[in-house]
Amino acid sequence: MRNYRWLEEYCLNRFGSREALEARMPTPPPVEDLRALSDDRYLSTIALRVFRAGLKHSVVDARWPAFEEAFFGFDPHKVVLMSSEHIERLMQDKRLIRHLAKLRSVPRNAQMVLDLNHEYGCMGNLIADWPSDNIVGLWRLLAKRGNQLGGLSVPRFLRMVGKDTFVTTDDVLAALKGMGVLDQTKATSQRDLALVQEAFNRLASDSGRPLSQLSAMLAFTVNH
Repeated sequence: MRNYRWLEEYCLNRFGSREALEARMPTPPPVEDLRALSDDRYLSTIALRVFRAGLKHSVVDARWPAFEEAFFGFDPHKVVLMSSEHIERLMQDKRLIRHLAKLRSVPRNAQMVLDLNHEYGCMGNLIADWPSDNIVGLWRLLAKRGNQLGGLSVPRFLRMVGKDTFVTTDDVLAALKGMGVLDQTKATSQRDLALVQEAFNRLASDSGRPLSQLSAMLAFTVNH
């Protein structure tokens, strides 16, 4: 595997200076922001990510105020009580994106938020305290316990709420293959994800950078 020095030198050569590179680096918010985020905001963001999947984000975002109203501000204690009949009635609401499976996912994910609160104290603490050197473990937990959270939905949700994570985009996977971490530009198996996590852990240890910055730097090494 190529080391962090190679990665940094590549990015510096691409952008011409350290200042130009740093200007392109994402900056994760303080971890305390994750603790302070309320359950309704976590549920709203989960739902937003679910509905954004496969759709133009601006279209979904423009309709989100109607979703906030239809789902009681995403209060999980209220949403979890929504019956199947209630969800089916929302299919008649032209203000919403009328995708039945995604609409049904909202009360199911409300139950996940409540369950995780019971098991871990609160959703914010769970996400804030989860160690970055096993971020794929958090991906697995939320994908398994949630609904409609397959593929890249969990890491993208975590990015949306401010949790530092890498994202296995096509560019990142291509970069990892080029660095000798992966044999192919896919990381769907637990073995592949473990290799990706190990590579990021090594780069983080060598650089002190957050995962999101390393993810961006790897993507920068892929030419378009």
